[in-house]
Amino acid sequence: MNDNDLIQSVKDYYDSKEADKFYQHILGRENIHVGIYESPEQTMEEASQHTVLTMIKKMPVIKKSHKILDIGSGYGGAARFIAQTYGCRVDCLNLSETQNKYNLAKVKKAELEKTVTVTTGNFEQIPFSRETYDFVWSQDAIMYSNIKDKVFREVARVLKPEGRFIFTDILQSDDCPDGALADVFAHSKIEGLGSVKLYKRLAGKADLERVFAKRMPGELVTHFSKILEAIDAQYSKLAKQSGEAFVKKRMATIQALIDAGKKGYLGWGILQFQKRNT
Repeated sequence: MNDNDLIQSVKDYYDSKEADKFYQHILGRENIHVGIYESPEQTMEEASQHTVLTMIKKMPVIKKSHKILDIGSGYGGAARFIAQTYGCRVDCLNLSETQNKYNLAKVKKAELEKTVTVTTGNFEQIPFSRETYDFVWSQDAIMYSNIKDKVFREVARVLKPEGRFIFTDILQSDDCPDGALADVFAHSKIEGLGSVKLYKRLAGKADLERVFAKRMPGELVTHFSKILEAIDAQYSKLAKQSGEAFVKKRMATIQALIDAGKKGYLGWGILQFQKRNT
């Protein structure tokens, strides 16, 4: 699949009523990203918010004067939380018009129109000027790109000198054997995953220096296992609203992720890079 076709495929998936209903009932349409679990009793919503808080703690102190870009912002939960908490400008860039419509409604309800913007677009071609942002933020989105080197170049372009790029992503292990993730790719919209090693190399070529890279592979298995349990518990309702074929495909994708995670081929983590002041 060429890059344009992949982008359209991802957009069509997240714009679909089936996917929107699925996320609404399973993950709450707020933060639909991998969570960090402090205990087995934590809900997915709590763990996903914990991820947001953990990322913020890893960043320099956010000031009201800062400008932040959230690429692949989804339903906008993290962006709205940051804007509400710190009073700073947060621009959301996201493919899905369905998600963006929801985000805009929540922005209006929270009276955040002066601090949060929502733009429909592709982070491989960021539609903003160079050296605009103090931080670029992303959660579990870069994995969908087939031209990850361009994503890093675009992020570096819009970052101010010494600005930070912090993101989470599903990661393949640095020594993952060829073909080990075939089931993951067969069942998902993902065609190729990054690794810590790859992201360090791409960042270096884009004049971004590593600040830290924290692998947390256990969180991937825990999070997707909880999603699978939630699907089992609500299977009839989900099948009625999203269609049984859709639900079964999602379950197959999730099981493939869990299996690869348990084998050590797949993980998840937080990475942060800083733009060189050249």
